[in-house]
Amino acid sequence: MRNLKVIMAYRGTNYHGYQIQANALTVQEVVQKAVSEILNEKVTINGCSRTDTGVHANGYCFSVKTESRIPHINFIRGVNGKLPDDISILSCEDADEDFHARFSCKAKEYIYKIHMSESKNPFTSDLELHYRRPLDIELMDRAAKKFIGTHDFKSFCSVDTKTEDTVRTIYNFDVVRKDENSVIMLVKGNGFLYNMVRIMAGTLIYVSEGRISEDDIERIIIAKNRELAGKTAQPHGLYLNKVFY
Repeated sequence: MRNLKVIMAYRGTNYHGYQIQANALTVQEVVQKAVSEILNEKVTINGCSRTDTGVHANGYCFSVKTESRIPHINFIRGVNGKLPDDISILSCEDADEDFHARFSCKAKEYIYKIHMSESKNPFTSDLELHYRRPLDIELMDRAAKKFIGTHDFKSFCSVDTKTEDTVRTIYNFDVVRKDENSVIMLVKGNGFLYNMVRIMAGTLIYVSEGRISEDDIERIIIAKNRELAGKTAQPHGLYLNKVFY
């Protein structure tokens, strides 16, 4: 029995998130079907994380166990040949028998993309948040640093979160301008709660707008009250960028 570690990228626009659902098209459903056909056996792929409807991935990891002896390059080419254009297998390698894409994960890195311009970009409208006003990038970056460390992030997760342990560690958080109209938020942590990155992104936008001060971030973390944080930023600007093992 082999245990394959696979990295893929996908554009989440046309999918109701990653995880299989009964009455909606998901990334897992499409990929699992293609993988099963290439391996010539019915398999279940184990993803590193859930992603919501419209969320994208640059480096999503899944693991799959198989009896097949297919070479890595043949697996990549075969599966890609069956996948739609908005999903692509990037790499494949053999992993230890006990490797699991989700449970072996040590850290994850997310990107949130913003197109800052009066006019929308029709070529990326589903790939980044359109924001019409200028953003104070330096202020947002300073505020982002307040998230770094180990904290209870109950203020920055959906009220529907079922997880009792809301303590997470953020290793770094940067807000940078990529060019005249492009801004990205880059955050790495040992784990993230439901909607956590999108709420932090929305909160930093509020900081730029003056609705929340950069010094308020620490107070909001301590309060453990979702109502004090900013709005949940739209999903299409969010990317799971990289997973660390």
